[in-house]
Order: sequence, then structure tokens, then C-alpha cells
Amino acid sequence: MTQYQAREIAPRLLRALGTLPVVVLSGLRQTGKSTLLQNEPEITRGHAYRTLDDFPTLAGARSNPEALLSKPVILDEVQRCPELLIAIKQSVDRNRAKGRFILSGSANLALLASVTESLAGRAGYFTLHPLTRREIQGETRKTPFIVELLGNPAMDLRDAEPVRDDEILTGGLPPVCLDPGIHAADWFRAYIQTYVERDVRQLAQIADLVAFQHLAQLAALRTGQVLSIASVARDARLNAVTAGRYLNLLETSFLIRRLPPFLRNRGTRLIKSPKLHFTDSGLAARMAGIDSIEPGRDNRMRGPLFESYVVQNLSAILEAHHPDATLGFWHEQGRHEIDVVVEVGRRTVAIEIKAATRWTDSDLAGLRAFLDRTPGCMAAILAHNGSQAVRLGDRLLALPISRLLA
Repeated sequence: MTQYQAREIAPRLLRALGTLPVVVLSGLRQTGKSTLLQNEPEITRGHAYRTLDDFPTLAGARSNPEALLSKPVILDEVQRCPELLIAIKQSVDRNRAKGRFILSGSANLALLASVTESLAGRAGYFTLHPLTRREIQGETRKTPFIVELLGNPAMDLRDAEPVRDDEILTGGLPPVCLDPGIHAADWFRAYIQTYVERDVRQLAQIADLVAFQHLAQLAALRTGQVLSIASVARDARLNAVTAGRYLNLLETSFLIRRLPPFLRNRGTRLIKSPKLHFTDSGLAARMAGIDSIEPGRDNRMRGPLFESYVVQNLSAILEAHHPDATLGFWHEQGRHEIDVVVEVGRRTVAIEIKAATRWTDSDLAGLRAFLDRTPGCMAAILAHNGSQAVRLGDRLLALPISRLLA
């Protein structure tokens, strides 16, 4: 059993418990939701812990939910019993005391229509992302770099060590990234099998699980790319409607996320389709059949996997510190693109990600174009996998990826 690592989202959960009757914590399977809810005493104090993975508890939830809800309780794997949410709604309507119920599960309950209707106005929704570099290294007490930058774009810069390839290939799922003795390939293989055979069957009626798994592998190969459902459907030999439904299921179960395009300026040639990213770079690599991203080899997945790794880290940091922030991307067809655009209110930061340790002036073209078209942009960052941090202009920076994610 791996040691518990403090999670950055914990203070937000604690604040929500002082405001709302129901708090929902969801996220990709094995991100550590159950571990957090059993190891953060300020959050769990006064709550009994029950998991619907336990058959007697699940049976009781279905036959006599009122007994389960008579006291403050943490209900884990709640997606296994959707009908329980009606009983929670009725209980909350009778007693709206703060922090009564903490619900957790590996499905995005906010995307399930029945749940949204049942808990509307009664619940706050939070996502536990894979472990960040900050969490793995035990540095969550420090203010994140991106948060400091949003408050002070002129802040001092520091050099940092490059991100190792094995960090990208391992990702941030606690059982595999915190245990150096685990055989990663075997663990991921079992994880994927469990996801397909258990989680997918719980969430939807999938007639052909083999076709679904094939589409998931195709999605992994497209991490970091603009999503074309028609292209995915063609390669998976599915019709577009079925491919779209399968992609929605991947999103509902947190395997993928879709970054929307940044469209504040009204350029007529801007790409308007979302960009697809796997939620965890290690899982993306394994599902795509990648076990090495060593530079110098003709491996087209190195850059996209680095990009997805940066996105998963930034998503977790901003979820904890700037919950109203949005992540997007910018792409002028046939001309310029920016991998990530962070928006917090009217503040904008553009980030171009390079897996290489070296960069040239031509790598800055997209950032300069974005600055020219977006006068309100606070900073444009070339995030590279070298070690040197350089201020290239008033708002133009080159930073090590590891510093960006610090």
C-alpha cells in the first residue's frame, strides 16, 4: 500500500462542506478518491464511510436508503446506485444542514442527466485529477508557479531540471507512480481490462466491447490533436453517431477531456473543433502501445504525450486554486497554433509546449501571433524540456516545463 500524498483539492472540499449539503468528488478510477476521503480528517470528521463496492451496502442502498442516510455519510462508488440519489434529494429537502453527504465515484456525475436533475442546487462538484508533480514531490504547501504568474507576470524566473521521460510514461495514477516496485505494464493492462469490463458496463449498454476498446485506443493515439469524430469513426469502422456516443462515454468516465478552442478574437479561420487529451499521460501511452518516447527515435507520440502531461497537471492545479479558470487552445488553420490557453476572468496566459530541450526563434511564431491578436494576454510562454528560464520580452517567456508545473 502506497503512502498517502496530500492533495491540493482538499482545502476546496473542506470549504464546500461548510457551504453545501452535498459535495460530489469524482474523477478517473484510481486517482485516489477513496484514499483522500479516508485520510483527510478535517474533511471526514463526523462522517461514516460506506462504499457501494460492498455488496451488503449496495443492497441496503437499494432496499432501504433512508437507513443509510440517517447520519452524515461518505458514499463511495455512488454511480453504482443512481436511484440512491433520489433518496438523497428527498433527505436534503427535509434537512439542508451543511456537509451532510460526500459522494464519490469514477463517473462524471455532472454529465449524467439524472444526477444533475436530482442534485440541482444541492451539490457542489469537484474533480480529483491524477497526481501532479507537486503532489508527488510533496510540494503542495508552496504557491503554484502558474498562480503566482497570474498575480504577477513580472515575477522572477528560475531555472529547473527537465522532466524525465519515465514521468510521462508513468503518469499520475497513485498505485503506479508512487510504487517503484510495481510492474507498470501489467498494472495498466489490468486497469484497462477492469475499466472496459466493469465501469463501461455500469455506465452504458455497449453491445460490442471490443469495438469500444478499439475506439479508446484510437483516441489514445490522437491525444493532443484536434478531434475529428468523422476521422475516428472511419478508423474505428463505426458510424459517426456510435463513435460520438463512445467518446462521450470516455469523457463521462474521465478517460479523456476535450479542450475547447479559444475564440475571443473573431478570426474567420480559427479552428472550432475541440482538442482531445487523455486525462493521464501514462494511461494514454499504454493504450496507444507506447513504451518509449526516447528522443532521436521517430516517435510521433513524444510531443503529444508531453502536451497531455502538462494539461493534466495544469488542470489539477487550477481546479484547486482557480476553479473558475478554463483551459483551451488556439489554432489558426494553416498558420499558427497555441497548445494551451489559460483564462481566469479577463486574464489570459498562452502556453506552447515543446518536448525538446532546445528551441529556436521559429518556435515563438505562434506565441507572437497570439500576443499580436490578443492585447490582453498577460504572458506567452514557450514551455520546453530544457533547464533554462529566459525572459524574451515584455510578455514573452521561455520556461522549463518543470518550472511551469512547480
